[in-house]
Amino acid sequence: MPQTMLNLSTRGQGLYEFTDQAEAFVRASGQTEGLLTVFVRHTSCSLLIQENADPDVQTDLLSFFRRLVPPASDPSMGWVVHRDEGPDDMPAHIKAALTQVSIGIPVSRGRLMLGTWQGIYLFEHRDRPHRREIVLHLGN
Repeated sequence: MPQTMLNLSTRGQGLYEFTDQAEAFVRASGQTEGLLTVFVRHTSCSLLIQENADPDVQTDLLSFFRRLVPPASDPSMGWVVHRDEGPDDMPAHIKAALTQVSIGIPVSRGRLMLGTWQGIYLFEHRDRPHRREIVLHLGN
C-alpha cells in the first residue's frame, strides 16, 4: 500500500494547507479507490479539513482557539503545571487534544472526495517555527 512522509515547515501558529501534496500523492499511486489516512507525528499541532476559499475563516479559527486556550502566561491559565518549553507549550497540547491528529479521506476515481471549498491543513499551535512530519497512507 502506498505511503509517504511530508515535511512541512511552519512559521508559528497558523493553518498550513497541503491539499495539493496529498492530491499529488494519490495521483502518483495509481490507485483509484480507497481511503487516504493523514497522520501528523507530533503532539503540539493537529490536522483539519477546513474551508480554503475565504482567509477570514482561518483568521476566525485562530482567534477562537487563542481565546479558548490562551498562553500559559495568561492569568486564567495559572493552573497549568507543564511549562517546560514556554508559555505556548501546554496550550498547544490542549489545542491538539481538542482537534485531531489523524484524518481519513475517501478516494474515488483517483481523486480525494473533498468538497468544493475544503482543504487539508496542518494546524500549528506553537509560536515559533517547527518542521512537522505528516504521514500519508493510501489503503484499499
